Amino acid sequence: MHETAILFLEFGAVVLGLGILGALALRVGISPIPLYLIAGLAFGTGGILPLATSEEFISVGAELGVILLLLTLGLEYNAGELVTSLKGNARAGLVDVVLNAVPGAVFALLLGWGPVAALAMAGVTYATSSGITAKVLSDLGWIGNRETPVVLSLLVFEDLTMAIYLPVLTAVLAGLSFVSGAVTVAIALATVSVVLVVALRFGRFIQAFVESPNSEVLLLKVVGLALLVAGVAQQLQVSAAVGAFLVGIALSGKLAEDAQALLAPLRDLFAAVFFVFFGLQTDPAKIGPVVWLAALLAIVSMITKLLSGAYAARRAGIARAGWARAGIALIPRGEFNIVIAGLAVAAGAHPDLGPVAAAYVLILAAFGPLAARLVQPFITAIAKRA
Repeated sequence: MHETAILFLEFGAVVLGLGILGALALRVGISPIPLYLIAGLAFGTGGILPLATSEEFISVGAELGVILLLLTLGLEYNAGELVTSLKGNARAGLVDVVLNAVPGAVFALLLGWGPVAALAMAGVTYATSSGITAKVLSDLGWIGNRETPVVLSLLVFEDLTMAIYLPVLTAVLAGLSFVSGAVTVAIALATVSVVLVVALRFGRFIQAFVESPNSEVLLLKVVGLALLVAGVAQQLQVSAAVGAFLVGIALSGKLAEDAQALLAPLRDLFAAVFFVFFGLQTDPAKIGPVVWLAALLAIVSMITKLLSGAYAARRAGIARAGWARAGIALIPRGEFNIVIAGLAVAAGAHPDLGPVAAAYVLILAAFGPLAARLVQPFITAIAKRA
């Protein structure tokens, strides 16, 4: 009984603290993700006041956070949109992969971290934070701009790439043999293909099963289905996050919108817990020695994302001011990057990978939205002059 009371006290204090940090972030006008990571650093290994009892409970909450993040991300798209985006923006998407994944891999190899850590760092530097980017577009009134569909299409391409990349990374981190790894990747690709085909041709049957006029029943069905598929995916050594993402893709239309509205508070709660948990696993004392490496990598990533956005916007026939806005909108890192780093850290890829990834995400999650606000007047001036 005493241990349960301590669990409630610790977890309640963590959640309340996150609420206060979230309110502070809203007032300042930045993403709360850096503050959540800092909170985790403060209460984790080597922090000011390490948690004694609730860390295991928070670990489970963090897993739920990843699943709900990817589920709601999948709900934003349908199978048709993914296929169309893949066909129409494949070239720009591939340029985005090369420009942003290669620096992370090269960085790890130059530091002697090995090929496994290099594969993980490629993912850490590649993926843009969809959540932070969407907020930047909304806050700055860029939603109606011509370059916004280009930005969103690149985000869709990244999400689809992640659906293939995560199973590959999971297989490599598990130390599977070439044959076993190839089987795992083949299963993942087959799963993605089957879900897309089912969603395109038989989506109405899935929706008929999940749909309900009662919000409670709808929430239970969607979350239950996502957890079930995530569990099956995990058993097949495919990322649970990918399984949840595919469930989201299979649902579309008004059903997806209703599910998003119901899931949003639940997702925000457990996503915040996830970011805290990643911070809990990172010793703040280890960040100091590598912060300059993270800053250097962040600068390189800012440049490569600016180039990716500019290339995609130029191909779409958008003016120069739109090139800059597209590139800046792609700078923030957040959810996927921490998910990838968390998988690598849990598998023991390299002891410095976690601290570097934490500092890297802290820099870009905070600086991305700030950079957009700072350069907005200059972009407006360029547009007027043009």
